[in-house]
Amino acid sequence: MPETEQPTPAGRAPAHTRAIGLPLKALLSFHPSRIPVFSRRNYAMELRAAFALPFLLVVVDSGVIGVLVKNAYEGVVSDRVLNMAVAILAASTAAANIASFIWVRISNGADKVRFINGVQIAMVLIVAAIALAPRTPSGLLLLTIAVIAGRLCWAGFITIRSTIWGANYAPRVRARVTGKLATVQVTMLSLLGLGLGKAMNIFPEADRLFFLVGAVISLYGVYAWSQIRVRGHRSLRNAELAFSGREAPTFSPMSVVNVLRADRRYASFMTWMFLLGLGNLMLAPILTIAARDRFNLEYLGGIAIVASIPLAMMPFMIPIWARLLDRVHVIRFRAIHSWAFVGAHACCALAVAMGSLPLLVLASIFKGVGYAGGVLAWNLGHLDFAPRGMESQYMGVHGTLNGVRGIIAPFLAVGIYELAIAIDPRLAVIAFLATVVLTLAGAIGFTVMSRKMGDQAKRGRRPAEVPPPSRVE
Repeated sequence: MPETEQPTPAGRAPAHTRAIGLPLKALLSFHPSRIPVFSRRNYAMELRAAFALPFLLVVVDSGVIGVLVKNAYEGVVSDRVLNMAVAILAASTAAANIASFIWVRISNGADKVRFINGVQIAMVLIVAAIALAPRTPSGLLLLTIAVIAGRLCWAGFITIRSTIWGANYAPRVRARVTGKLATVQVTMLSLLGLGLGKAMNIFPEADRLFFLVGAVISLYGVYAWSQIRVRGHRSLRNAELAFSGREAPTFSPMSVVNVLRADRRYASFMTWMFLLGLGNLMLAPILTIAARDRFNLEYLGGIAIVASIPLAMMPFMIPIWARLLDRVHVIRFRAIHSWAFVGAHACCALAVAMGSLPLLVLASIFKGVGYAGGVLAWNLGHLDFAPRGMESQYMGVHGTLNGVRGIIAPFLAVGIYELAIAIDPRLAVIAFLATVVLTLAGAIGFTVMSRKMGDQAKRGRRPAEVPPPSRVE
């Protein structure tokens, strides 16, 4: 044997074979045959939808549409109005969730799949309207209203979808299955965002055709969702209708208060979630503004920093976070996961203070690590608390509170940013430091909760047969 060749250890494939085999193995892990048989058909349908529906979501993604508006409407309206529009678009992502309790009430006892299909069709029509918005002040207003409407539709979709996931996927595989779906979705969003940015740099009107074609493609995702079957659908609907009095969903925001009063642990969890989420939501609009005004990034660069780089990181981290979430209670999960956001915000503040683009890229990478865990905990975390029949209500509480902070955060962040640069442009970093403080407070809060839970934080999911919190002694 030549000296340059080294013997391969017994039972181990050569390095070049492993280099090909590992990515192939990862890709094949998405095939429905790798999913437990009872969940296989529904997963296959959702997997198809996960390739098509991002054509809708990319249009109302605050990172993508914010960068598009910041560049496309520059000079059409004043800088102050434009920055406020960016803040409103950033707010729409989370603020739309404030209507979650309304979606819960409307869908209570309804056919979940048909309900979701109706919401999806409405969103297709809205995206078509966004594509036709002119580059005028009135066009900016139309676009902004349409994006808000689109986000309201998406909020309804995810609120009801989480209940379907709770019914269709067993706790031991739920995070793994939904993590695969999320991986496909964010990969598509990342590629679509980069493609749109590149196209807009070449042809400033490319978004119109891009959005219209995307709306047509997304109809395949709507069809795929129409084929999903909810396990135990009748009993689930009956369980929802069985709740009455203060436990029943209503059109009143007091339904949110009632759930939090009945479940004090969930209320504490939501308190720290509010602080962490507030910091995260504050970062989006000021990062979009800084990418253009302080780093002079155009469509492709701005979308890459604000949206595509974080999204591109998520497929690598979602499987890791999914394994953790399948093993531990969401409180323990957040106690570990939240520190990724603290690192991202600290790195972003340092990047702005130093004017360092490489540090800004690093901050975007850290954001992607945090988002990867966040997309799982957002959709599944409430199931660690919710009893049978109240899954949608618990998700509604989470979504509604997210909407409240979504209304506050962007305007607070842009207000601090505008005030700081009015005094001295170098003080812009103050707005970014404020986000560091809030995410740090949330991370510390989750850590304290996890330590108080002790071994309970390692046991995983709350049993579905546990009675509603208000009936627990």
